[in-house]
Amino acid sequence: MKAYYYRIAAIVAVIVAGFTTRAEAQYYQMANQLTNMLQPALSGSFNYKGFVDATATFGMGLNRANFIGVSTTQGFQYSSWFFMGVGMGVDMAMATGLENAPLTGVPPTSATYHNSDTTKVMIPVFSDFRFNIGSGMAKPSLFIDVKIGATWLIGSSYLQLANSRLTGQAQFLLRPSVGVRIPVNQKNAKQAVDIGLTYQLLTANNAWGYINSNTTTLNSLGVTASYEW
Repeated sequence: MKAYYYRIAAIVAVIVAGFTTRAEAQYYQMANQLTNMLQPALSGSFNYKGFVDATATFGMGLNRANFIGVSTTQGFQYSSWFFMGVGMGVDMAMATGLENAPLTGVPPTSATYHNSDTTKVMIPVFSDFRFNIGSGMAKPSLFIDVKIGATWLIGSSYLQLANSRLTGQAQFLLRPSVGVRIPVNQKNAKQAVDIGLTYQLLTANNAWGYINSNTTTLNSLGVTASYEW
């Protein structure tokens, strides 16, 4: 009986060792890939790259707003398929769906007496990660772009929504896009025009509801057109 348990223990040990070796190999490959991506930046041989984006998204849900804006991103092309940079922009937020706002019987709050507008300028600041899917940069390809950051209202007034108001504090911003990259210069593959679909998520945990402070989420869907160089 003891010999049987010894055999079982030996088999388990071999299996665990196999998984451990495989995991170590995967981590080793990931470390090599990360080193290969960082090496151009550390050696000074990385490629600078810039983008200018024009975006229009249209709100969905009860608390919603339409957004029209422009932004620029500056960063480095670490490989033919990966770009990383930082950027900022200017957005015009236009609240919609205000006909659903409660009109009577609402207890007053400090937000009730605060100046609010249905159209506000916002300043987004973000990190930008872009992935190209295709055969290099000289031919048309697909792209996936993800912007993650924060955005702020300009001015002292709040942005009035259907049953909430955004304050001037930082709001979380997520803006992923997917689309087509089209090179426009045969002599310089870095120059291209991008057209894609864009989803925008804006989350505020410091908004004012008509009863008390609350968390407000704005979802919008639209299009983005970009020029890159």
